[in-house]
Amino acid sequence: MPYKIDARGLNCPEPVILTKKGIDLGEEHIEIVVDNLAARENVSKMGISQGYEVNVEEKGEEFHITLLKKAASRVAAEPSQEVSILVKSDLFGNGDVELGQTLMKSFLYTLNETAGVKYVVFMNRGVLLTIAGSPVLDHLEALEEKGVSVLSCGTCLDYYQVRDQLAVGAVTNMYSALEILTSTARNLTI
Repeated sequence: MPYKIDARGLNCPEPVILTKKGIDLGEEHIEIVVDNLAARENVSKMGISQGYEVNVEEKGEEFHITLLKKAASRVAAEPSQEVSILVKSDLFGNGDVELGQTLMKSFLYTLNETAGVKYVVFMNRGVLLTIAGSPVLDHLEALEEKGVSVLSCGTCLDYYQVRDQLAVGAVTNMYSALEILTSTARNLTI
């Protein structure tokens, strides 16, 4: 019998957290019902990352997600020796806006010359750096080409009403971002 989760009406990261609880209980067959695209995407990503086969069925305005544990389960990875960076603003530091923009551009340029960075996670106003028209898109695209995961908070993109303008990287959620930031050996917040 499947482990059932009703996450309708819940916002990020609640559907992911409920799903993770089922996974942590060792459930091999989990059925989750959500009613928004962000939850569908985030729960599906969680399932895949935890070694589940994911099937999504759309029923009206709801998404019914089935997670089935694959035969060869994923072994928990050791913390990496890599670096993750959390970017909370479209400016580097506090103070003068023009200086903050200049420093952010310089920081991202310099980051391209640095080895060991695995993830750059954008939250709050930081997501504005990942959308069309951003003055640092070329630096972020170059990071992505080098294998750095560029991730933007879906809730933040929705808050600023710019999800459809995302120009680099992928959408993430608070749960996944926290998992990334705590799994790397070192992290930096700007």
